[in-house]
Amino acid sequence: MKAPVSERVAQEAVRWLVELQDGADEQVRRDWQRWREADPEHERAWQRIESVNRRLRGLPPAAARAAVEGAPLHGRRQVLRMLGLAAVAAPALWLAGRQTPTWLADYRTAVGERCDIDLADGSRLSLNTDSAVNLYRGSRGLELLRGEIQLEVAPGATPFAVTTAQGSLLAGPARFNLRQYADHCRLGVLDGTVQVRCAGRPDLQATLAAGQQIRFERLWLGRPQPLDTAISAWRSGMLVAHDMRLADFLDELARYHQGWLGCDPQVADLRLSGTYPLRDSLAILAMLEVALPVRVSQRTRWWISVQPRHG
Repeated sequence: MKAPVSERVAQEAVRWLVELQDGADEQVRRDWQRWREADPEHERAWQRIESVNRRLRGLPPAAARAAVEGAPLHGRRQVLRMLGLAAVAAPALWLAGRQTPTWLADYRTAVGERCDIDLADGSRLSLNTDSAVNLYRGSRGLELLRGEIQLEVAPGATPFAVTTAQGSLLAGPARFNLRQYADHCRLGVLDGTVQVRCAGRPDLQATLAAGQQIRFERLWLGRPQPLDTAISAWRSGMLVAHDMRLADFLDELARYHQGWLGCDPQVADLRLSGTYPLRDSLAILAMLEVALPVRVSQRTRWWISVQPRHG
């Protein structure tokens, strides 16, 4: 069985589909073809979305956008009725590669959005961009379906439980950051202590204290490391880079940016440092043109590439 297409690439493919339904001109169609040719993963995503979700082609663009970009909790049932269960469930499962459509989650954020939630037990939950969680009913706990959270756990009679595809956490009064990647999670503890256990190997477990972080997978547990102080910069709306490769920096920035964002291999290894406000990704890209020998090429609102300044 082939691995699922990454969620970001899948969403880009759906947005291109919507863009093409919007009476796209020849320039947009050329940009769409360039997107398909830029990466084999893009072409695979396009082929899969055509085969799995042909019904989406006939949807009104506004309805498709509501399904793709995410409706608020009170509106998602209307989206289901408007599109039909099959038309929504198929792309939802395909996009996420999971059993649960994330736009049916108890709480979720769109790309570029962040939010804070006061939980019933007094705990404080913050969701980063493009994230989704389900709350446990009748107990203290939640499931991280996608993205990144920071949780400040209030004191209680029982520990607060967090589950992910890769493992589970138990915490008393503590504050920690948890990010879900495609095949692993990263936990960083800011205050208190947190116990982590691998989903496929419950015998693999560790207890982290404040100032430590760890990476874990279903069958593998890393060693605790000193906490990266930039791990929770997103809570202040900032992206912090310490001697970071440009390609890696753009991958991080792309989490907050609607559409495809990448760079030419010639500039991928350029290094940069700094603190960048996440409220405006285009402003950050403009700053890159000042700090590095690059230029930003924007073909459409969905396609931005960082190129060498000359040549």
